[in-house]
Amino acid sequence: MFPYYRELLDEDRNELTEAVKALQSQTYILERKYDKRTERYIPNKLYRTCERHLDFLKEYFKIADTEIIENRQFSIMFIRTHSLQGDKLSRLTTIFILLLKLIFDEQMAAVSNSIYVYTTLNEVYGKIQLFRLWNGRSISPTEVRKTIAALKRYQVIEMLEDIGEPDGDTRFIIYPTVNLLFDGQSMESIIQEYQEDEEDSDNEPVSSTDEDVSEQLALH
Repeated sequence: MFPYYRELLDEDRNELTEAVKALQSQTYILERKYDKRTERYIPNKLYRTCERHLDFLKEYFKIADTEIIENRQFSIMFIRTHSLQGDKLSRLTTIFILLLKLIFDEQMAAVSNSIYVYTTLNEVYGKIQLFRLWNGRSISPTEVRKTIAALKRYQVIEMLEDIGEPDGDTRFIIYPTVNLLFDGQSMESIIQEYQEDEEDSDNEPVSSTDEDVSEQLALH
């Protein structure tokens, strides 16, 4: 394995290092990402690097009991760690992921010639209300900003414009990564669990982190 690495040119080594760092920090690498400047989807150099060195990366990550997978249906490269638990996500972040998946599926059913879906915060808020997932409490801008930051980190969404304070008209892309995030319970059972939590809370605040559900998400 390592003789392969030593024989690479310095430029290739640097690119490989950047790809490994990206996988470790964000789990997912997309083949194409939205570029705000050109307003187009452009090839992701890190994805190509993973493709070129996939055999090496498989052996490299195996040392840490980690698997690297290329999902060709959605053109996503990602790692799956078997020995460690995933990150703990806030309840709002987990709810967003559930609803973004629903929105993605709805739009894909209507328009099947694209893997990119566009939505707004208002659409997500509407579904939160529809499914009774936040018990009538207001969602603070700080919570929304933290959720957006987490979703961007894991390559789930991309904002279509730079934002200060997020508002209902804030537009963003849902990447197909959202299809790979669930492991274990189905979306329907998780939504039902959250609805029951909200009913049981009797308008009392719930914990900011929901560890049981977060562990169902394939985030490492």
